[in-house]
Amino acid sequence: MKFTIPDRAALLAILERFPRQQVVMLGDLVADESIYGEIARVSREAPVLILKQREKQVVPGGGANAVNNLADLGARVIPVGVVGDDETGEALLRYFREKQISTRHVARVRDYLTPTKTRILGGLTHWQRQQIVRVDREPAQPLAREVRTGLARSTVALLSTSTGVLVSDYGYGATSSREVDLLRRRGRKGLPITIDARYDLLTYKNLTAATPNEPEVEAAFGQSIGHDLERLHSLGRKLLRRQSFQALLVTRGRDGMALFEARRAPRHLPIFGSDQAVDVTGAGDTVIATFTLALAAGASFLHAALLADCAGGIVVMKRGTATVTLGEMREAVRNA
Repeated sequence: MKFTIPDRAALLAILERFPRQQVVMLGDLVADESIYGEIARVSREAPVLILKQREKQVVPGGGANAVNNLADLGARVIPVGVVGDDETGEALLRYFREKQISTRHVARVRDYLTPTKTRILGGLTHWQRQQIVRVDREPAQPLAREVRTGLARSTVALLSTSTGVLVSDYGYGATSSREVDLLRRRGRKGLPITIDARYDLLTYKNLTAATPNEPEVEAAFGQSIGHDLERLHSLGRKLLRRQSFQALLVTRGRDGMALFEARRAPRHLPIFGSDQAVDVTGAGDTVIATFTLALAAGASFLHAALLADCAGGIVVMKRGTATVTLGEMREAVRNA
């Protein structure tokens, strides 16, 4: 990707405003757990590998990953969500505290299981680790209505001092369109509110922007896009109009991104950097974090999308659930 000189100057100016922003993240806090091991031998009990565990790591995932990215991009970020009274919940809270991210508005709920995605990776000594299997642990029961209401009230109380709101709905019940509509009505005019909804995108309306990936758009309308740009344009416009969003940023993997705005032709952004991604885990969280923070800093939708494209291109070249730093973004924009 190449930037014009005016665009480069504008993007660098936006990045300089990142540390002055306060963004609230309301949504599902997920733990991404990685267990690393070395292949020892084949089991005598069954034709499976035996791994000797060498390391276990827990990092923020889902909405918590968006929080982590916002922090590394320089913003003051306030997560609003829940964790269980369990080991992974404590690990997430400890991670945030070590990075000086406030956990004041993160509730610990008894009998609630912190959503956890465990990836088991193995390999021979000095070989690259390969993911063998992923095990997901999810809450057995949805969060009580009063818990969601309490989270929404906490978020409302933060709106007057915040410059942006990011909503991350992974389907674990921390929020829904009902609570987010309350935020929209209580927030001041012009406050950017963005949504990343894994399953219920069509329930959210009248927000600033959404950042679905192409499969999520396909699932919303039950239609396949493939390489059909006309269908992508048709569904993108339909989603923008139906949900009354101001903008829609559709991520398309190695095909880059497509930006939709009312009364504008769709704009396609080529992938930033290499199309040979190392690991796409959590890239969507990086994209919406960067996009939201740029809007909070006063960027146009196009400039916010360009920065999100840069961030996505950087993070997929890193292994595991990763983040992008403000320094990396500055370097990427200067050298693009």
